[in-house]
Amino acid sequence: MAAGYRLIARVAKAHGTKGEVVAVPASGLPPVLDEGLRVAIVPPALKGSRWHVVSDVETSPTGQLVSLSGINDLGAARELAGKWILASEADLPADFAVHDSYQLMGRFVVDERLGELGRITEVMAGPANDVWVVDGEHGETLIPVVEEMIVDFEPGNSPIGVSIPAGLAPWDTGEGRD
Repeated sequence: MAAGYRLIARVAKAHGTKGEVVAVPASGLPPVLDEGLRVAIVPPALKGSRWHVVSDVETSPTGQLVSLSGINDLGAARELAGKWILASEADLPADFAVHDSYQLMGRFVVDERLGELGRITEVMAGPANDVWVVDGEHGETLIPVVEEMIVDFEPGNSPIGVSIPAGLAPWDTGEGRD
């Protein structure tokens, strides 16, 4: 990948007859596609431009419904399915690096009820959301990266606060939850 550009999303599927696509954030990132953002689709098609501008975007819990310049029909949108969206780092939000999966590795995760769960050892990319693999004293816990479970996320190396449901950690009996 060219220096100064970052993978920010994956095109999951075409949506509608006017060329819209559903894009899901990549590798633990928040949704960062915004109207006016210039993006590249990779790998590029043999014909046509790889560069597009986001002309409209609607964010939902399952991804972002995105309209791109030059993509005007269902056929063109279908050709983008499975491809990646890149953007210039200069065009991304200032706190973008905070969400980089590489910067998550090794950070401690602490649950409100259970205490320290361990350190993040992997970020698994999923179609709806990413999952943090947290390895600790009691073994491995898989934590879906969804807003409802993340209660304290600060830049740097401070522990990440979560509130996971009873039973999500394999060793959790569910006791102590109101």
